[in-house]
Amino acid sequence: MMKAILVAALAGFSLWAGPAELSRASEYYQRTQYQEAFKILQPVLGADPTAHELAGKCQYMMGDFKKAADLFEKAVQLNGQISEHYHWLGRAYGRRAESGNPLVAPHYASKARQMFERAVNMDPKNGEAINDLFDYYLEAPGFLGGGLDKAQALLEKIKANDQAEYYYATAQLAQKRQEFNSAEQHLKRAAELAPRQIGRLLDVAKFLARHGRIIESESFISKAEKIDPNNPKLLFDKAQTYIIAKKNLPTATKLLEQYLKSDLNPEMPSRAEAEKLLRQARGGA
Repeated sequence: MMKAILVAALAGFSLWAGPAELSRASEYYQRTQYQEAFKILQPVLGADPTAHELAGKCQYMMGDFKKAADLFEKAVQLNGQISEHYHWLGRAYGRRAESGNPLVAPHYASKARQMFERAVNMDPKNGEAINDLFDYYLEAPGFLGGGLDKAQALLEKIKANDQAEYYYATAQLAQKRQEFNSAEQHLKRAAELAPRQIGRLLDVAKFLARHGRIIESESFISKAEKIDPNNPKLLFDKAQTYIIAKKNLPTATKLLEQYLKSDLNPEMPSRAEAEKLLRQARGGA
């Protein structure tokens, strides 16, 4: 009897990844060492939804969106009460729609929307899920559940969580409606409300660059450089601004090469995104 109890106890223990494994894997993930993080998690996934979510994020960041979706689906099966699980599952479906067979793209796009909506309904304070749902509504056609009216309706949820993000989202909606003067003012207001966030300043810089206002664009880049000159994201966004304007492409190339040598984290543009942008800079130089 005691032997059977011990066997059952050990079996139950093996269903969950221990805190040490999760901690180590999280550290590797934060350093963008996704393959190493996944290797740590793979043998200890068991029935741990948190481990499945982290493993799914690793696969997502490595570009295997099918494996990522499978892992997020398992996380949802193991614990269907976590908004974040549905949010990441929606992201994986969305990337499958973008990168897979065009015949099944509408199916995965609709599933992405459903997961985003469920994540937001479960947790109205999940700002990233709300932002992704807003982007979906903004970009997707009506037959896939998109629509500017739906994006408009989400603005109040965004406002409740983050005033600066509200003005940024309002600017995106204005641009979609080709109300460019309004978009500019909203982007500048977002930057005023978050004066220490260089991303807000660079949003304005990129907008101005798209409209050929290079000198004004560079003034916002300079403001960002004064706030956080060593932030790797500044290198990426500055290069992106130059590429948008089709100016200073050799400088953009150097900035991206420097970015790729930097210590990155999952919140920053991926190395794959930087490499794609680098090809653009070199091709246009």
